[in-house]
Amino acid sequence: MQERQWITARRSELDALADQLTKQPQEVQIERDELAIAERVLNRLAEQAQADAGAAAPVAPVSAKVAGRAVLLIPHRGDVGDEGALPGDDRKILAIVREADGPVQVRAVGERLGLDAPVRGKLEPLRAKMTKLADRGRLHKRPDGRFTARP
Repeated sequence: MQERQWITARRSELDALADQLTKQPQEVQIERDELAIAERVLNRLAEQAQADAGAAAPVAPVSAKVAGRAVLLIPHRGDVGDEGALPGDDRKILAIVREADGPVQVRAVGERLGLDAPVRGKLEPLRAKMTKLADRGRLHKRPDGRFTARP
């Protein structure tokens, strides 16, 4: 009787394994197709960047079809030091952080911008903006969560 249970259990395990092995090639193929699409998009962006190398004006995103899918080709933004190209809110944030005597908390910047600082949820979008500015090298985010201006 135990042999039959073992056989049934083992057959169930093998069926599950066979099902998993059947799905894996499909998942791999889907990911390979997505990588091919990404590669085509990058190639088109590189071609567009070469064509626009002489142009100083910003290029608007262009829609295109890649592998039958609609994609939005967005030109790469270089590490341009021109803060005039930043949105107004980002420029205000940078100015507030630069004017501070030392590292500033998000709450202090929010208060200067006129946000309802005691409500934590009101500061989260500002925290995300400041973190994005730090990720892009405009600010420095300290381990304690405060921000300083980059020289």
